[in-house]
Formats: sequence, structure tokens, C-alpha cells
Amino acid sequence: MYSDQATVVKQSKRLYPPVIMDKPVCLIDTGSDGKLCVQQSALQILQQIQQPVVVVAVVGLYRTGKSYLMNRLAGKQTGFALGSTVESKTKGIWMWCVDHPTKAGTTLVLLDTEGLGDVDKGDSKHDTNIFCLAVLLSSTLVYNSRGTIDNRAVEELQYVTELTDCIKVKSSDEDADDSSEFVKFFPSFIWAVRDFTLERKIDGKDATEDEYLEFALKLKPGTSRKVMEYNLPRECIQKFFPSRTCFTFPFPTAPENVSCLESLDPADLSSDFLEVTDRFCKFVFHKSQVKKLKDGITITGRVLGQLAKTYVDTISSGAVPCLENAVIAMAMIENESAVKEGLEVYQSGMEKLKDSFPLELKDVSSEHQRLSKMATQTFMKRSFRDTDGEYLKSLEENINKLFDGYLCQNEQASKRRCEDLLSSLSATMTENLKQGFYAKPGGYDLFCKDLEDIVKNYNSQANKEVKSEEVLEEFLKQKSVDSKAILQADKKLTEKEKKIKEETKKAALLQQEIKAKEEKQRQLEEKMELERRSNEERMRQMKEKLDLELRLQRQEAERAMDSKLREQAALLEKGFKDKADRMNQEIEEFKRQNAKAESNRAKEFKEMLENSNKRHEKFMAMMMQQHREQMQAIQEKNARCSEEIKKAALLQQEIKAKEEKQRQLEEKMEAERRNNEERIRQMIEKMDLELRLQRQEAERAMDSKLREQADLLAKGFKEKADRMSQEMEESKRQNAEAESNRAKEFKEKLESSDKRHEEKMAMMMQKYKEELEAIQERKASSSGDCCIS
Repeated sequence: MYSDQATVVKQSKRLYPPVIMDKPVCLIDTGSDGKLCVQQSALQILQQIQQPVVVVAVVGLYRTGKSYLMNRLAGKQTGFALGSTVESKTKGIWMWCVDHPTKAGTTLVLLDTEGLGDVDKGDSKHDTNIFCLAVLLSSTLVYNSRGTIDNRAVEELQYVTELTDCIKVKSSDEDADDSSEFVKFFPSFIWAVRDFTLERKIDGKDATEDEYLEFALKLKPGTSRKVMEYNLPRECIQKFFPSRTCFTFPFPTAPENVSCLESLDPADLSSDFLEVTDRFCKFVFHKSQVKKLKDGITITGRVLGQLAKTYVDTISSGAVPCLENAVIAMAMIENESAVKEGLEVYQSGMEKLKDSFPLELKDVSSEHQRLSKMATQTFMKRSFRDTDGEYLKSLEENINKLFDGYLCQNEQASKRRCEDLLSSLSATMTENLKQGFYAKPGGYDLFCKDLEDIVKNYNSQANKEVKSEEVLEEFLKQKSVDSKAILQADKKLTEKEKKIKEETKKAALLQQEIKAKEEKQRQLEEKMELERRSNEERMRQMKEKLDLELRLQRQEAERAMDSKLREQAALLEKGFKDKADRMNQEIEEFKRQNAKAESNRAKEFKEMLENSNKRHEKFMAMMMQQHREQMQAIQEKNARCSEEIKKAALLQQEIKAKEEKQRQLEEKMEAERRNNEERIRQMIEKMDLELRLQRQEAERAMDSKLREQADLLAKGFKEKADRMSQEMEESKRQNAEAESNRAKEFKEKLESSDKRHEEKMAMMMQKYKEELEAIQERKASSSGDCCIS
């Protein structure tokens, strides 16, 4: 038993959790019509596996103990059914997915196949199909046999000679025999020889297991039919499985215990058998590679399930499974799913961001760019063979549609918040308008002051809102109706002042309109910059993807070339010069095809880049046109605004004198107010001092009388002490009356001072009115026809 298998390898946190299966399930079965079919329940399990998979399949004659090796690889005593009779236990192909014991973030998929050569089936084609599926689905193929690797054992592996008829690499008929390409996609090969009893010797020398295998696969010289029949299966094994190894297992236990092998304790098994089993498991765990498709595309459990269904459906239809067609079919399914998965990444992130709406445009754009990059990375990770960029384009378009939708939602949220803020800030003004508060002389200035305070508070609270300027523009347009009505009703203002106010209001509205358009312009420029950065990121990721695909393609071609060169060298070494010469032609053709494939892929990528750039340029041109139109509108508004400002400036110049006179009078009145307050303060201070001195004098006199009274009582003059009490009461009354009279006098003095102040202020106000009327009369007589209509 594999002793290290129970050790759990410490792994970093995975993107996808492993799918745990406590027992095998049937992956491929035979239907009632006799055709192979994929079990839906097994596909559902594979669909959950987002990790790369290492697929180990075991094939071989029935009743050779294949299932025991699979159970050991799963780290279990039982699982796959073991057959100890002449009846085959495993039907179809069974699957067991377990966490890989040595490769972090990888799932080990074990496939136990139906025993070949079962007499009850009576259909040799069925065995060939099972063998082909095992080859197509696995990254390591274990062929299980008994006894020795003799000519009979090699001939029993006849299915390998039928692979060229049962599997195609390309869908076109330009290369009828494309078996030379098999080496790129076929699994590594392990020959497990069970119940091996011979000594491993070659020419009297000890040989390793691999040397034993290569000796058994050695070709015979000659061209006779018998020699060719002898060489054919060996040539196929050498050609299709250049990476091959061998394990020879001794008897596990006494013959009478073989029927209960799965229930035996390790102590009841041969130590030599356990040692080979342990080496076998370690080799599989460390040497078996992740399953890959053409061009080095890594396969996940999900893709493996789709591949299995594609191959089985093809075989059941009577057609020959084609690797290229399978890749195209997988590419369509995976690319559609990659678009969907990328959109889910983007949408889930933006939905979380939406909870925080409204936000500044730069915050929404920054998160959009981050999530768009993540979505593209997710797409790139899953997609393959998107040769014309159709699916990437679909992802871009869908992300842009979603982004526009989220921008709209953010703007709506911003608009609602700004409207609510203005509604709250202008609540008092709204109530004042209802109550007619501004319908009085000076009401227009009060209205403008209140409006100015609202705008100031609004700008301080909504300065980062994307719709702040636009909402404020609409608000001011609405208030301009009230403003005009209040202005016309304000009798305090002259007609000329009303015109000045009106022109000033027009200019203010135009300026706000310009600010709103400039904000839109800024947002458009941000969007254009965002698109530029997004396009650069897409180009970078596409270039990265191409480099990776080309590197994998080269590595795949190099491995295949290396295999062919080793095969050619072996043929030359063994004297098969004709075969080696044919191999040389095959190698040259192989180089040509690889160079052509790489050139085609580079060309496809170039076209993909060009198409992406064209879409980007078209989008940027559309936004630039929008930018130009907005700039033109802003310039026109600016011209109108300048004109209105000039009009208001001319009118305002006419009343500067009035404002200066008003300011001087206000300063004089303020000085008088402060002087009056100072006089009042000093008078109060003086009164407080006089009253305090008066009280102190009274208290000293009272204190003197109290001491005098106490002295009389002490000497026995009670009558005099009583008269003293009456005197003290009279003194208290007189003191209180004096203090009251003093307070009354002070009050009259204050009132007199206030009256004089009011008379003076009234006189100053009258003087101001007279001066203002004189200025207005002079301006009215001098302005004549200069009034602005």
C-alpha cells in the first residue's frame, strides 16, 4: 500500500474548493440501445471541478486486477469493484475524483475501465471504443496485464494498432494519416505487469523494468508479412507513446487469498508487492501531468466532462472522434462560459459598489476599470481559441453596456440626493414664498440673500456629486420665475435697479449652465481617459495570452520533435535506416506544419488586435465628436454670458455712488449706535457706583446705631434703647426711599438719552433718503436713453 498517501500536503488557499467523492461513480455506460452514453450525475460532479485535472486511466484484460491499483491511487482499500471470478466486475468507465496528494490546486481523476476481451460482450468494437476513450481522456494511461510482456501480451494490446482508424487529429482531409500528430496529445504510458514471476535478465544481465519493456518492444529486421505483423503493435506503441515506463508486480498473496484482496491487512500481503505498489503510486503522483488539449490548453474537471460527452456522442453517432473538432466544440462552450463568468465577476463587484451610490465619477470609473480588468483576466484564464476575438468583443460590449447602466444609476442616485438636499435647504424659502414674506419693499434683496445662502450651503455639501451642477442649474431656473415676480413687485427699487438685478440674474443663470456643461465635459474626458487605459490593459492581456499560447504551442511541438528525434536515433541505432529516412521526411514536414501553425496563430492575433483597435478608435471618435459638440455649446454659452455680464456691469457702475453714500451713512449710524451704547454703559456704571456708596454710608450709620443700642441695653437704659430702635427703622425707610428716588432719576436720564439718540438717527435717515433721492434724480436726468432693455 502507498504509505505516504495519507499525508496531507499543506496547500495555499485555493480559488476553488476540491470536490470530495467518497466512492466512484459511473462516467460512461452502455445504454439500452447498446451505444455508449455519459451519465449525467458524473457530469454534474465534473462540472463543479474548476481546478486542473490529472487523469489516470487503467485499461487491460478483464480479471487482471486493474481496480486494485485504482483503489490504491485513491488512498483507499475499497472503492472500485474487484473481480475474482471469470465475470468482469467493471462495466463501462467508472470515475473517482480525489484531491491530488502532491499537486496543490489540482484534482486527481481516476478512470477504471471495463475489462477488455470479456467473452460475454461479443463485440470487439466496444472494447476498441473503451480503449480509445481511455486514451483520449487521460494524461496517464496504465495498461494492466498478467504474467510477462511476451508476443501474446503485445498482441493483446491490438487496440493500439487501431488508433489511426479510430482517432483523427484534424477535421480536414488534406492529411489522411495524421497519426504523427498523436504524440502531441496522447498520454504517457505505464505498462503494469501483474503476477510477474520471471527474472528480469537480458542476455544474462540484470535489467531494469524499463529496459525489460524496451526489450519486449524491440523491432525485428525484415519486410516479410510475418515480421511486419510482429513489428506493427510495437511500432505503434513506440510512436504514439514515447513517454513510457514499466512496473512488474509479484504475486500479492497466496492464490487462495486473491479473492479477498481488498480486505487483507498489509501484513497479509507480500512485502515485495507492497514495495512495487508504493513505487507505482509515487511515480503516478509525481510524474503524471495535468491533462491538456491541443496547443497546451489546460483541462479542468468541467472541460473533461464536456470532452467525455463530445467524444461519446461522436462515437455513438458512428463517426470518428476528432481532436480538432473537440477543441472547437470545447472552445465554443468554454468561451461562452468565459464571457458569462467574466460578466459575473464584473457585475457582482459593481452590485456591491451600487450599495454605496451616489459616488464621484472617478470612484465609479476606478472600480469599473479594476473589475473590468478582473473580468478580462477571468475570461482570458478560461477562454481559448477565440481566434477572431468574437467572445472578447462580446465581453467588452456587455461590460460597457453594464457600465453605462451603472453610470446612469449613479447619476440618478446623485440627482435624488442633490434634489433632496436642495429641498431641505430651501424649505424655509419655500414657506416664505407661500406666506408672501418677500412681497414687500426690499423683499427682492432678502430673496437673493436667502438664495445665495442656499447655493453656498449646497455647494459646500454637494460639491463632489456628479449631478450637483445640473441639479443646481434646474433649481435656479425654477427660482428665476419667483425671482422675476418678486423683483417686479419690490417698490423699494427703481426701474433701473430692477434692470440691473435682472441682468445680473441672467448672467448668474448662464454661468451655472456653463458650469453644468463643463462638468459634463470633464466627465466625458474622464470616460475617454478610462477607455484609453482599458484598451491598453486589454492589449496587454491579449499580448500576454498570445505569448502564453505560443509558448505552450512551441513546448508541445518541441516535446513532439524531441520524441521523434529519439525515435529516429533508436531506429538508426538498431539498423532500420529506411525507417529512419522516412522519419526524417516526417520530421521536416512536422517542422513545416508547426511553423505554419505558429505563423497562422500570430496572424490571427494580429487581426484580433487590429479589430480591437478599430473598435476602440470608433468608440473614441464617437466620444471626440460628442466632446467637440459640447465644447462648441460651452463657447456659445460663454459668449452670451460675457454679454450679459457686460450689461450688468454697466448698470452696476451707475449705482456705485449710491452704494458708497449708503456705506458711509451706515458707518456713521453704526458709530452713533456704538457711541450711544458707550454713554449708556458709562451712565449705568456711574449709577451703580453712586448706589453702592449710598448703601455703604447707610450701612455704616446703621452699624453705629446698633452698637450704641447694644451699649445702652448693657447699661440698663432700656427706654433709650427702645427709642433707638424706632430711630433705626425710620433710618432704614429713609435710605430705601433715597435709593428708589436715585434709580428713578437714572431711569429718566436713560430715557432722555435714548430719545435724543433716536431723534439723531431719524435725522440721519432722513438726510440719507434726501441724498439718495437727489442721486436718483440726477442719474435719471443724465441717463436718458441709456437704459438697457
